[in-house]
Amino acid sequence: MTEKEKRDSGELYDANYNQEMIQEREKAKNLCFLYNSIQPSEKEKRKEVMKQILGKTKENFLIESNFYCDYGYQIEIGENFYMNHNSVILDAAKVTFGDNVFIGPNCGFYTAGHPKEIKLRNQGLEYAKPITIGNNVWIGGNVVVLPGVTIGDNVTIGAGSIVTKDIPPNTIAYGNPCKVVHEQNL
Repeated sequence: MTEKEKRDSGELYDANYNQEMIQEREKAKNLCFLYNSIQPSEKEKRKEVMKQILGKTKENFLIESNFYCDYGYQIEIGENFYMNHNSVILDAAKVTFGDNVFIGPNCGFYTAGHPKEIKLRNQGLEYAKPITIGNNVWIGGNVVVLPGVTIGDNVTIGAGSIVTKDIPPNTIAYGNPCKVVHEQNL
C-alpha cells in the first residue's frame, strides 16, 4: 500500500518523502500564492484560480485572501459559501462544506493529526480524518476545527472555539473545547 493509499484509508502515513504528495502540495501552494496575489477587484480571475485549487465548487462563493491549503482537491464547497481572511485548510482528508456556510477570519480546518506515541510522531507519521460542515452554518472568527469533526446543519459556532467533537444540528456551540450551549431558534 502506498503512503497516499494509507492516508486515504485513515492509516498512519508518511507524507514527507512521498514525491506524489509533495508535488500535489507544491501545486496547491503555488496556486494559493497566485490567488493571494490577485487584486480583489479581479473577481473573475480570482474565481477561476480558486476553481483550480478546490476539488468542487458551486457558482456563488467568495474566499478572501489570504487563503492556504495543503492539497486543494480534497475540499468541496457548497452554494453561497463565504470564507473571510486568513483561513487555512489542511486537507489531507476530505473537507466538505454545505450550502450557506459563512466562516469568520483566521479559521483553521485541520484534517491532519499526529500520533500521541512519541516514537511514531518522531518518525514523521501522521493521520488524516475528514471534516464535514453542514448547511446553514456560521463559524465565528478564530475557530479551529480538528480532524474527524462533523458540524451539523443550522449550527452557529462562537468565535474562538476549538471544535474537538461533533456538533449536532440546530445548535449554538462555543468554547474550548467547543460545547453545545443552546438549541438554535429556527
